[in-house]
Amino acid sequence: MPGRYHRQEIFFAIGREGQQKLASGRVCIIGIGALGASVASMLAGAGVGFLRLVDRDIVEVTNLQRQMLFTEADAQDQTPKAEAARARLTQINSEIEIDARIVDMNPYNVEKLIGDVDVVVDGLDNLESRYLLNEACDKLGIPYVYGGVVGSGGMVMNVLPGDGPCLECLLGPLPEEGTYDTCDTVGVISPITNMVASYEAAEAMKILTGSDSLLHQAISLDAWDSYTEFFDVDKDPECPVCGRHRYARLEKRQKTYSAALCGHDAYQITPEDDGTFDYDGTVERLSAEGRTEKKKFFTTFVCDDADLKLFPDGRAIINKVKSGEEAQVVFRKYIDREA
Repeated sequence: MPGRYHRQEIFFAIGREGQQKLASGRVCIIGIGALGASVASMLAGAGVGFLRLVDRDIVEVTNLQRQMLFTEADAQDQTPKAEAARARLTQINSEIEIDARIVDMNPYNVEKLIGDVDVVVDGLDNLESRYLLNEACDKLGIPYVYGGVVGSGGMVMNVLPGDGPCLECLLGPLPEEGTYDTCDTVGVISPITNMVASYEAAEAMKILTGSDSLLHQAISLDAWDSYTEFFDVDKDPECPVCGRHRYARLEKRQKTYSAALCGHDAYQITPEDDGTFDYDGTVERLSAEGRTEKKKFFTTFVCDDADLKLFPDGRAIINKVKSGEEAQVVFRKYIDREA
């Protein structure tokens, strides 16, 4: 009887040797939304031996239109995406190791998250985080498969440190927030997320197997207008990242970070995690100030002027706020009173 990977092993570009390389391969997927969940599903099925799934968010019903690993039960239970994906992927392939990290990637932890893997795959939903990841991968010399989608269009490019351009060469300096389309402003459809994720998964498999067919161009594609375009990206010798190896975002350290959550009137506040946050003590204090419900992975807190989710590492998602500044006010009032 053919084995689990028989169809893959008889594919000329992989074979038995390539399958063994996949089995010993280590991949970190940052962001387990529409892109990341699809990539994770394909790589788990392909037998990649180690997958690290990094995501800060929980499953919501609005995700189900395009994030195929999750169910209505996950949304009802408010399961963190990384954990919901880990549970589902274990059912798909129990032979591989899956490391779920319910954290926000930031300058303090990104090098630890990716430092022991062979390739990083992009499942992110915001440019700021992608530029940070681009810097970390260049610094550590780790291949980074970039993929992004918005509306019905998407883009893919391999970032191979020391061998070609990086993300900043492709996109230029980070544009100001509000000057470019996002899933919040123009939406997104599931066909394009699956198309881009398929390219990303294939490139990750090529990197792990040492294939000569690696993509050395960028791809722009659209699922609605039905086009695919391949184009060259020149390496900029003056690029601050891959040209001059300066890592402004990676070296930017501050006490807390705020980030808008795609598709929500919510901001996430991430403090520096030095291991000293007293989660149980904070939950106990909050219980005297409002309605708290301690769940498996986080605690909800609601009072007259706050609605938030608190995680064990001190991170909080502040709901019903319109700006990072407003979220920081709530965070300082209820969580970090020493700030």
